[in-house]
Amino acid sequence: MMATVRLSFSPAPVHVRTARLVGVAVARRAGVREDLLDEVRLAIGEACTRAVALHHQYGLPDPVLVEMSDSGAYTVRVVDRAPIEAGLGLAALNADDLANESLTDEALTTGVGFALLAGFVEDLQVRPVDDGVGTEVRMVWPVGR
Repeated sequence: MMATVRLSFSPAPVHVRTARLVGVAVARRAGVREDLLDEVRLAIGEACTRAVALHHQYGLPDPVLVEMSDSGAYTVRVVDRAPIEAGLGLAALNADDLANESLTDEALTTGVGFALLAGFVEDLQVRPVDDGVGTEVRMVWPVGR
C-alpha cells in the first residue's frame, strides 16, 4: 500500500509532461483500471497546464504542487497559488464565453481546462486551498484490488 506521493515543479510547461507520466505510473501501481489510464493522463495534464497558465498570468514563481494518494481510491490534487478569483472564476465558462474574443489566452486556457476536466473526471472538485492563496483541483478514480 502506497501512502502519498508529492511532486512539485516550477511553473514551466515543460514539467507538465513529467507530472502526467508520474501520475499515470502511480495510478497503475495504485490499481486504477487500464482503460481509465488515458483519462488520468489527460486530466492530470489539463489540471497542471491550468495551474502553470495561472502562475504565468500572475507572475508567480511558486511551484505547482501535485499530490497523489491511493487510500481507498486514487486521488490526485493539483494546487496552484493564483488569486482565488482567477482559479475559480472561470470554472463555468460556456460556449458564448469561449467565443468572446476579448478573453485573454490565459483565461481561455483555464476555462477550457475546466471544461475538459469535467469531461474526463466523474469525481472532480475545485475549491480554495486550506492554507494561503490558491486553488485545489481534486480528482478521484476508483481502484480495483
